[in-house]
Amino acid sequence: MSGMVITGGFGVLGSGLADAALAQGWKVALIDFAPVPDARAAIGIGGVDLADPEAAAAAFATAHERLGGIDALVNVAGGFAWETVADGDLDTWDRLYRINVRSCLVASRAALPHLLQAGDARIVNVGANAATKAALGMGAYAASKSAVARLTESLAEELKGRVTVNAVLPSIIDTPTNRADMPDADHGAWVTPADLAAVILFLASPAARAVTGALVPVTGKV
Repeated sequence: MSGMVITGGFGVLGSGLADAALAQGWKVALIDFAPVPDARAAIGIGGVDLADPEAAAAAFATAHERLGGIDALVNVAGGFAWETVADGDLDTWDRLYRINVRSCLVASRAALPHLLQAGDARIVNVGANAATKAALGMGAYAASKSAVARLTESLAEELKGRVTVNAVLPSIIDTPTNRADMPDADHGAWVTPADLAAVILFLASPAARAVTGALVPVTGKV
């Protein structure tokens, strides 16, 4: 069985992806800044600041030991903020860069020594379709997710022939938080965590070994 590390693994998408991966026979380790939930005690590594290279390296070393090797990294960890440029806080731009871009970069760097040992490894990043055309109030978020896309493309070129690197670009994910924030929206048009997880697991599978540097829209009916 292959080993998969999922960052942001205690959230809605990370947790759903973990369950889907386990059902497919993956061995899974979840890394998150939050404390480990009781239900994830056997596979969780909590309290990890993924923007800190030393903390990330230690967490991935632990994951490697638990899994017996790392064949796939899925960078789910991230955050969102809505605010206009005129009235927003400049610190939001720095915060979203740290949460969305730096965490993805640092996690990928920490995982690389382990992934390169695997021989046929995968990195899948969670970007955002919003990065392709920023809407009102989405400047900081879209900019940070656009950087994730560029990181994906650049790293794919750097690792070509050794590790595939791809990203999914979801539209609105159907989560309790998004439903609470947009109660009048058509939730049926959104992307379910299960559908997004299915695309991620394809990109992490041997069937996707010829796909690298791809930015895959997963937009449901939006």
